[in-house]
Amino acid sequence: MAHGYEVLTEPASHEHAAPIKMWTKGVPVDEPSKQQLLNTASMPFIYKWLAVMPDVHFGKGSTIGSVIPTIGAIIPAAVGVDIGCGMMAVRTSLVAADLPDTLAPLRSAIERVVPHGRTVSRGSRDKGSWHDLPQATSEAWAGLETGFAQIVAKHPKLAKANTAVHLGTLGTGNHFLEICLDQADRVWFMLHSGSRGVGNQIGSYFIEKAKEDMRRWYINLPDADLAYFPEGTENFDDYVEAVEWAQHFAMTNRQVMMQHAIDAARQVIEKPFEAHLEAVNCHHNYVAREHHFGKNVLVTRKGAVHAGEGVMGIIPGSMGAKSFIVRGRGNIESFCSCSHGAGRVMSRAEAKRRFTIADHVADTAGIECRKDEDVIDETPKAYKDIDAVMLAQADLVEIVHTLRQVICVKG
Repeated sequence: MAHGYEVLTEPASHEHAAPIKMWTKGVPVDEPSKQQLLNTASMPFIYKWLAVMPDVHFGKGSTIGSVIPTIGAIIPAAVGVDIGCGMMAVRTSLVAADLPDTLAPLRSAIERVVPHGRTVSRGSRDKGSWHDLPQATSEAWAGLETGFAQIVAKHPKLAKANTAVHLGTLGTGNHFLEICLDQADRVWFMLHSGSRGVGNQIGSYFIEKAKEDMRRWYINLPDADLAYFPEGTENFDDYVEAVEWAQHFAMTNRQVMMQHAIDAARQVIEKPFEAHLEAVNCHHNYVAREHHFGKNVLVTRKGAVHAGEGVMGIIPGSMGAKSFIVRGRGNIESFCSCSHGAGRVMSRAEAKRRFTIADHVADTAGIECRKDEDVIDETPKAYKDIDAVMLAQADLVEIVHTLRQVICVKG
């Protein structure tokens, strides 16, 4: 298959930047995102080139939808503050006809066992966290607690982060839990979440420490959020330890949440069913040590999924668009990566300004989901066309299953 990328032309101001290979044919990319890509590509430790996915859009420091290979340094803001954010999907033995005629009770049952959203008020519990830990959460936290204690021993400011109370919870924004049907009308459970409060604390803390290091060493950057830790420094080692722990937390968070959702569904759906017939659990905001073009490299995927040959991944659309279970083609030009979704085409504020509740209701017709003004920023038209995104990366992944949601739980 012919390669599907184009190379972004560097202006004179970025003549020393690494090449930028963009899988964006037929998909709009705004100028601020291009400038941000050029800023990242100008960092001296970029290995080979940046790989840019078709869902690319402006982010903090580095664009979301970019693959950043580095040797000798790591950029905490490129990993971001939702460390290990990603997707999980499982296929069940159910088919569409096995679902209840009215889906609202099923959605409510899931919402009762999966804390979601966020409330901030003095003296009362955040609705998006646990009050009493369920057994599955307690058992999962037991496997994470020692690692966190080791991190806190070196960085006491992280001690008060929400940890166990966020394990098995959804969060807000673009995080969701869905029940979907595939092309054969088989029922899938799918969810999107990450490392929650503790990942945010770890990410924010180390981003600031990197900025402090840049100031101390008088290193000027094209963007302050490109602050980095050089390999061999204590901060580098501590950050890698913390980020790996947060990625483990995120993976576990999705597993616990999925089990709670399936257990709740069994209380509503009369027919007994199997789950986990096919299962995928993948990060899309993370860093990993990988081997590419003969070198050991740190690969930061900021809104991108590992798509090694035969590796399964998940590319979701929006609240009203289809999603895809994919198999990686192992395209080395993209550092074996693909997009993590459709990608935003406008900011949350712009979506709220431009669209009405009536627009949102029309675009989510037939889906049991929230249809109020607080989710307008997540309305389908705030995102790129998922079909165009998939076409642009046809040489990165093969579509295995196409999913359409019938229930969507949002924070």
